[in-house]
Amino acid sequence: MKIRGERECTECGTRWSYYETGSIDCPACGSLHSVGIDDRAEHTDQPVSFDLTSIRNAINDVPTDELADRARDHCREFVRQRGFVSGGDLRDLTDTYLAAAELHHVADIIARESSFALDEREELYFLSLLRDADTGTRPPADEVPPPLRAARGLAYANAISAYRRDLRTWLDERDRGLTSTERAALETLGEHVTRVRMLDGDIEPPVADRLVEITRDLADGLRGAGNEDAISRARKQLAELE
Repeated sequence: MKIRGERECTECGTRWSYYETGSIDCPACGSLHSVGIDDRAEHTDQPVSFDLTSIRNAINDVPTDELADRARDHCREFVRQRGFVSGGDLRDLTDTYLAAAELHHVADIIARESSFALDEREELYFLSLLRDADTGTRPPADEVPPPLRAARGLAYANAISAYRRDLRTWLDERDRGLTSTERAALETLGEHVTRVRMLDGDIEPPVADRLVEITRDLADGLRGAGNEDAISRARKQLAELE
């Protein structure tokens, strides 16, 4: 939605950025009365903290399925609130977002499916995600246990789908016309994401990682981030996945 991000309190005159705080309360006096002092800009992101410390601290006190339940809820809320357009600027698809999305799906399997019996490798993988997700560290593809690979595939597909949606919003807001090559690349990426979701994420982890790389290349190319080869690189990788 379009909002005026720069606010000025009508009670005390304090100015602040809604884009940074996500709050309409004046940070100085707490008043709810303010006015926007800039132009409206597209904004889909909300500032939300992602800190798994309290859940990690309970590792020795609660069963793994309860730990997973807490992690799932925390990650779901983070992913729900984070968007990719902030004050009219297109944000990156970050490793932190991807790690949170994957932990959400892995934790959901563990917490929801009583028939899912964790072996040591799977439990260690869950714990490694819990240890590092809020620092933006993702386990490499070759460490994903086969029973959990669908969690990574579905998490990344959903993340890319959300990113494509905000990317199109950003393009529309800027009245940025697409070339036929750019449009074809975006549409092909969408087709791959649809296929992965129809498979419930059951794809090889390296393929999921490549889809993320393609998404980032497309975003860099469309942003004009100084990488003239980004679109070509994305098209080549898409062709290799066919």
